[in-house]
Amino acid sequence: MVKTYILDTNVLIDEPNAIALFKNGGENSVIVPYSVILELDRLKSRSDISHLVSMVSSNLELEENLEVIKVPGKRYHSKVDDNDIIEEIKWFTDDCPSREVIVVTNDHLLRVRLKIIGITCQEFKGSKVLKSDSQAYTGIVSKDEERPANCFYWNDTGKLVYSTDELEMNFEHSLWGVSPKTPYQNCAMHLMLDPRINVMSIQSGAGYGKSYMALAAALQLVLQKPKKYDSIVVVKPLVEIGESMGFLPGSEKDKLSPYMKNIVDLIMKLHKTRPANGLFIDPKAKILELDPYKIELSSVNFMRGRNIDNAVVILDEAQNWSRMECRTILTRMGENVKCFVLGDCSQIDSQHLNSTNNGLNWIVKKFKGQKNYAHLVLKGTHSRGPICDMVLKTGL
Repeated sequence: MVKTYILDTNVLIDEPNAIALFKNGGENSVIVPYSVILELDRLKSRSDISHLVSMVSSNLELEENLEVIKVPGKRYHSKVDDNDIIEEIKWFTDDCPSREVIVVTNDHLLRVRLKIIGITCQEFKGSKVLKSDSQAYTGIVSKDEERPANCFYWNDTGKLVYSTDELEMNFEHSLWGVSPKTPYQNCAMHLMLDPRINVMSIQSGAGYGKSYMALAAALQLVLQKPKKYDSIVVVKPLVEIGESMGFLPGSEKDKLSPYMKNIVDLIMKLHKTRPANGLFIDPKAKILELDPYKIELSSVNFMRGRNIDNAVVILDEAQNWSRMECRTILTRMGENVKCFVLGDCSQIDSQHLNSTNNGLNWIVKKFKGQKNYAHLVLKGTHSRGPICDMVLKTGL
């Protein structure tokens, strides 16, 4: 019997090509509730996922025989909820009892409610990576464990050894005046400076120095002679915490400014540690302004169609990107690019992602073992300060 899959909004956002995937060359039929289309219409104004909604919308428009569940006589409102979707699915299954229907959704409670009324459900397996690799694989293994490319291991004397060169880490790096506070930070700096590594990902909780070290490494690689790269590109997801700021007027720079404030603050902090005059239009000005030819602050929304060469690229908060968004960004990387992917899979602000289906975790899952890739989990007791320490200690 042909299977009929009904797809929820979160599945289409997670994988815009989900309809084609579930159809599997015509083997199955795929249906979209009308409430899902209304929800997509509402979500298109969300800056963090508008580009994904656009991709989903294009695919829906291109579907020659798009099947939509719309209850006859039902009065629809723009702000739909799970009750509307359940009503549509119940009406469809009652009207077509001969069809084998499976609802696909990542919403746990929606699955529970549907199962109560006898409707088969499943999670979107394409987004389930079995285990959060970005947390499980730390980049540091025991002496007898399998050693993926560019990892570290503990030797018999309790020293960390870089497996690529069998180099004992009995020295400390310094990046743009920044010294490591833990052995893990020292290992991270070593990987950042290794010219054989094109992509490096770092996973850690708040306050372990991911962004600070990545920016310090970028400054050193771009500004210190002999210069290895021409510019720095920082890309962040546009995810708001709390109430939405609504429409932001002005240029691309103006719109991105609130989201990039922490990056600018870290750059200024590094500039005080060691002058980074080459990063500013006029380093003598009273109010310093970043030179767009030397450093670019951007979002994934402006990445499509780009080609980035001779640059250090920092992908900050990658846990708030989907697999497709990370693929979109990484396929923009051209010749002579060093990429730092930063994030914390336990701190996800996007309601469409979780600890296993986010972009950072997918990168670790797929890239682990590649000769020009490395991953490291930062550990230790250091954080931003005593207040941050208290939050982490008490589990607030």
